[in-house]
Amino acid sequence: MVTITFPDGSTREYHDGITAMEVARSVSGGLAKKVLAVKIDGELRDAMGEIGSDASIQFITAQDPEGLELIRHDAAHVLAEAVQTLFPGTQVTIGPVIKNGFYYDFYREDPFSEDDFAAIERKMKFIVDQNKPFTREVWDRDEAVTHFREIGEMFKAQIVENLPADEEVTVYRQGDWYDLCRGPHLPSTGKIGKAFKLMKVAGAYWRGDSKNEQLQRIYGTAWATQEDLDAHLKQIEEAEARDHRRLGNQLSLFHFQEEAQGQPFWHPAGWTLYTVLQSYMARRQRERGYQEIRTPQLMNRTFWEASGHWDKYRENMFIAEIDEEDKILALKPMNCPCHIQVFNQGMKSYRDLPVRYAEFGSCHRYEPSGALHGLMRVRGFVQDDGHIFCTLEQVIDEVKGFTELLISVYADLGFDDVKVKFSTRPDVRVGSEDYWDMSEAALKNAADASGLEVELSEGDGAFYGPKLDFVLRDAIGRQWQAGTIQLDPNLPERLGASYVGSDDQKHTPVMLHRAVLGSFERFLGILIENYAGNFPLWLSPVQVVIATITGDANDYAKQVAAELKAAGLRVETDLRSEKINYKIRELSADRKIPIIAVVGQREAENGKLALRRLGSRKQKIITVEDALTSITREALPPDLVTETA
Repeated sequence: MVTITFPDGSTREYHDGITAMEVARSVSGGLAKKVLAVKIDGELRDAMGEIGSDASIQFITAQDPEGLELIRHDAAHVLAEAVQTLFPGTQVTIGPVIKNGFYYDFYREDPFSEDDFAAIERKMKFIVDQNKPFTREVWDRDEAVTHFREIGEMFKAQIVENLPADEEVTVYRQGDWYDLCRGPHLPSTGKIGKAFKLMKVAGAYWRGDSKNEQLQRIYGTAWATQEDLDAHLKQIEEAEARDHRRLGNQLSLFHFQEEAQGQPFWHPAGWTLYTVLQSYMARRQRERGYQEIRTPQLMNRTFWEASGHWDKYRENMFIAEIDEEDKILALKPMNCPCHIQVFNQGMKSYRDLPVRYAEFGSCHRYEPSGALHGLMRVRGFVQDDGHIFCTLEQVIDEVKGFTELLISVYADLGFDDVKVKFSTRPDVRVGSEDYWDMSEAALKNAADASGLEVELSEGDGAFYGPKLDFVLRDAIGRQWQAGTIQLDPNLPERLGASYVGSDDQKHTPVMLHRAVLGSFERFLGILIENYAGNFPLWLSPVQVVIATITGDANDYAKQVAAELKAAGLRVETDLRSEKINYKIRELSADRKIPIIAVVGQREAENGKLALRRLGSRKQKIITVEDALTSITREALPPDLVTETA
């Protein structure tokens, strides 16, 4: 007999060799129908596997993350069977689970196309309907290699040959079709359901090496329910409509080109958006006692060796060699070591602390060309970097003050849903364990004092210290890691930072690395997608366009535009000899102008404007004087509203 312990602590005895599915049936038939897999003593296993000793048990259903992963895992197997059935001669390689779905890599001479997806999906649904059981087999290693070579599955043979000597060779069958796999799997193909969809086909290389065979990768997504699938597809559709690269082109904000990979060319409208945001951040930081500084972009290699970045970050740095001087310089990938150089100028007393520096620092980091993604992943960017030099006792107040600033800024920018992750020491790090113990305790205490609910992220800290990362949720539910504050007792010591304490002795300050937005480029990409280009008035590159109905109103339009510009508004005129409805459609749908002021001969005679708001068909007749008052008040950045309005 074996004793099974359930999650609620209760126990039952069963005969040796009972399967987890049989245990589920003994609890209730309804549970057995839901079970996809099981955890035995915390290890994920097949529900149809036998239990040979006393164990704790946890049933996995589609509502559990592990259950959804298994649905996606098995969907990849069903995809592979469908492809080999429809396209004989295709070799299978690997098919892992990825975020929101799965993929499978195939070797085939003729290319797949998305036109093949409908037939493949029909075959996949047929296999699901057959409800074939997944069964596990253990094969002899040499026999497995021979077998896969004999049936022309050369990639599977290579996988077996490269398995560790002590690892079992396991194969899972689904009916007559089988695949090399560690498992576990669902009880049968019917448990996958039909909430899946093939998404795209792309090229890949065997084992990710461009020297190897070219493969074809078919991506798919799979979910526990059709409602979940529909919601995911809707989010993808919405994300595509909001894609900052498409909107960047449509709104003429920026562009990229091969001659400067990963570095945006900002157009007038985009640079206006950029500088408005930067000016806002500068004001917010000054309010919090930050002193703005500027540091060099090129520094000698010896500087980066002293900071530790040369050893830890060298592959991500751009290098410049000066033959005449026999020097190797590096473009800075981050600003923190430079800020210490500013702190080190002149003796500091404990009475001077905390010292808060801020810099809109231009940084460069090498990112592989395949990883570049519009503004979201670039090689050249500006960081809203700040560093606070303080004592350990001041950390709580400084973290609390930073958190208040960050939450306020995010709210002003339209983000009210913010999650916080507490990241602890990584495997590769500098500094003693005592330093890390002290740093993690101090940052955790500061988070608690700030009233933050944190999610533990073990091992994800910076190489020099633990950190709090702030993750915001956008208008369509996507999460973005943006702001951060990191406690670092190591770098100030490495670079000789010190202050004179109340005991007249030198001490090393604690350094807090912090950024509210992070990379300006990336955050602007997030903003563009969050607002779908429909920026609030204070951020909009062009706030008002005066559009004429007839040429008779051109002079009046120019006069009104001049008055609005004099009041500090960003204004353009549209004097083209097009019909007004055409102008309005273009200004609204294509350029997303927040306010269109329509003027004709009647408005010119009466000194009025017909205002149309983006997204509304209504118009409001208003005097120029009232427009000046109301629009200028509405266009104020949030931090200036209470001071001026």
